[in-house]
Amino acid sequence: MRVRSSRLAAVAVVVLLAAALYFGVVLGLQRPVTYPRPPRPAEPAALPDGAQQVWLGPNRDWEALLLSPAAGTRPFPLIIYTHGNGELIDHWVAPFAAMTDAGVAVLLVEYPGYGRSGGRPSHHSITAAIIAAYDFARGRPEIDARRIAAYGRSLGGAAACELAAARPVAALILESTFTSMADLMPWFVPAALVLDPFDSLAVIAAGAPPALVLHGHRDRVIPYSHGETLARAAGTEPVPLPCGHNNCPRQWPLILEFLRRNALID
Repeated sequence: MRVRSSRLAAVAVVVLLAAALYFGVVLGLQRPVTYPRPPRPAEPAALPDGAQQVWLGPNRDWEALLLSPAAGTRPFPLIIYTHGNGELIDHWVAPFAAMTDAGVAVLLVEYPGYGRSGGRPSHHSITAAIIAAYDFARGRPEIDARRIAAYGRSLGGAAACELAAARPVAALILESTFTSMADLMPWFVPAALVLDPFDSLAVIAAGAPPALVLHGHRDRVIPYSHGETLARAAGTEPVPLPCGHNNCPRQWPLILEFLRRNALID
């Protein structure tokens, strides 16, 4: 009996150690893998005319960059943009000149813990940051509160969906976005252990504004099927792009036509 008890005790110890290792790996590595932050920059590079650095949140330590058109009729329509998980708002100032040139203001929202923003990234903190950005923009006299669109790429698409669930946005642009974080996790991570669920499909299925879904047909990070599922839940079809995940050219003509079709621009 003593030998059997010793064996059972040894098996129990092994099981407990294996469980501790499993939970430690699954829970401990999720956020470092989900949020691979680039090196923290100092101040933003030279900003174009009309650009403004703003600080959001309860402690005013979440950064955003407001890019205003040089010309056009005020109040301007606005795109609130949320980037991918390995990017910074600094990377997007120059590309969005195509929007400001078309008379559309842009608010680039930094995630907590990214770039010069304080805090740590998570589902909760990222959602709070983008809602704070929306509330800031809605109170600006140069912004038309009825013509605010959310545009997100990759992880940013999930953040844009969270904004659409919390605030009235006139349109939603999703590029290379996943249906949910649980769907993106490897098979050995059950949904109950996903720290940051970001269930974009549930948001879309519950009723969303007009959506434009762009997705690289050769995407090996977030499969094209995710874009198909999101688009069909939104009552539309995805726009397949001839690229992977991080090498897709911006589709400014398509985006401008989508905004025009939905009365955000003339």
